[in-house]
Amino acid sequence: MSPLDLIELAFNRTPKIRIESENLILRPLRMTDYAAWSELRRQSRDFLTPWEPTWPRNALSRSAFRSRVRRNNYEIRQDLGYSLVLIRRSDKALLGGITLSNIRRGVAQTGTLGYWIGQPYARQGYMTEALMAVIGYAAQQLRLHRLEAACLPTNVPSQRLLAKCGFVEEGRADGYLRINGVWHDHLLFGLVLDSWRLRIAARAEAPRDPARPSPATAAQ
Repeated sequence: MSPLDLIELAFNRTPKIRIESENLILRPLRMTDYAAWSELRRQSRDFLTPWEPTWPRNALSRSAFRSRVRRNNYEIRQDLGYSLVLIRRSDKALLGGITLSNIRRGVAQTGTLGYWIGQPYARQGYMTEALMAVIGYAAQQLRLHRLEAACLPTNVPSQRLLAKCGFVEEGRADGYLRINGVWHDHLLFGLVLDSWRLRIAARAEAPRDPARPSPATAAQ
């Protein structure tokens, strides 16, 4: 690491957040992630840019990454947002990112979800697992009432992902976000976490069919 990176580690410690699921660890971005993060973003650029804001010229530079880490850490400490990376438990590979941003407390208790997955790891179930883990964290640790998300009408895989995780399509916003340099309409999705908690509680209390093998048994 560069001297600036060492200073960053000394004076801007990464908040200790760790969300674990079956195959993943979700945690804040660190300066030590730069090589893996920048390489994954670089090789996935053509895959990601149709769905993201225009990348600045220095998007993959170490200085821009350092600023990103600093901003993420600040937002976590201030309860403004939680930007996390997906780390595969088996080999510690960095797979993508998920962000719970625009946290509104008071009478709203709401946050907005965004996410990206590297092209080599897309459509393998990792983002579904990560999204479910973050929903649980938002409901149980952050005690949020509601989550929101938006996606392009042409992004059918993202719409299916949100529906699979319990989100409900609530409408369409004209010219909602500037994606890849163009203002685009977006479909709006919402998830009320009180309802999510009730579903999880009901699932936990439901009697298991003795004739149906448990997931661990079925995998053997």
